[in-house]
Amino acid sequence: MTTHFDFTDLQLVVNVATARSLTKGAERSFLSLPAASGRVKNLEQRLGTPIFFRSSQGVTLTPAGDAFLRHARVVMRQLEHLRGEMREFACGIKGLVKVCANTTAMNEFMPNILARYLSAHADVNVELRERLSHQVVKAVLEGVADIGITAAPAQDRGLEFIPYRSDRLVLVTREDHALASRARVDFEETLEYGYIGLPESSAIHAFLLQAAEELGRGLRFRVEVSNFEAVCRMIAAGVGLGVIPHTAALRYVQGLPIRIVELNNAWAVRRLHICVRELARLPVFAQQLVQLLQEDANEADDARGRLAPSFQPSDIGEHS
Repeated sequence: MTTHFDFTDLQLVVNVATARSLTKGAERSFLSLPAASGRVKNLEQRLGTPIFFRSSQGVTLTPAGDAFLRHARVVMRQLEHLRGEMREFACGIKGLVKVCANTTAMNEFMPNILARYLSAHADVNVELRERLSHQVVKAVLEGVADIGITAAPAQDRGLEFIPYRSDRLVLVTREDHALASRARVDFEETLEYGYIGLPESSAIHAFLLQAAEELGRGLRFRVEVSNFEAVCRMIAAGVGLGVIPHTAALRYVQGLPIRIVELNNAWAVRRLHICVRELARLPVFAQQLVQLLQEDANEADDARGRLAPSFQPSDIGEHS
């Protein structure tokens, strides 16, 4: 026969055993003496064995009662941990935030931001997934992600789009390549050459294939590597061309024999947005991540302003 335990009974046994008095145990449990006595008797009947020896000096535990007390204390501690942890979730200081981001945000911006965020939120974990921009919007819309970073145009779909950063995709070639002397080039012209690509699982890989298909052309990947640095090193070795974010290309152009060529295509210019269902309803810790993303973007804008960049993005495209 299954025995069901009431948390009030568990706490009562702990209090009576600690006080060695049914009267004091009842008081600590905020029960009347008759109610406490009735609860202990009913519990002993359900267990089929006494848990207390009763005498004029008070009560002491039977062997069965001693075992019951050990387990009751474990259960009560676990229950208190559960209550405390749920309070932390309710107060917004503990939890899990799910983020979907496109390739640029995933590789260029999120590592530093998450390092800052997680160091300040020891009890919060982040689940980060890379997706194409339209998939990011879909994930947030369906509740799969709490926060999205997307290059898809802001649109009225029951979501909030918060301006984040601007960037562009550029062609990277070896310095002696036929296209290296060009200031700008159409993406279609580059399809005559072999490409260095990121893994098939990356959003930017899928996006470039789609861009080529829309032109009725194929995209020939000579080799696939894991990150932007590896793309640039392969290009420097003369293996092929690559299309990567301008921010990434700038990191390697000084130290490698490569050139950056702008793409004429409108989709190469991207304005990223932070995408959420309803910012005010996100847990506090998720709102704080959005705030940090905005602060990081503002800091980057200030830095670009000090460097007086020649490029000011103006177009919006939906892409990786």
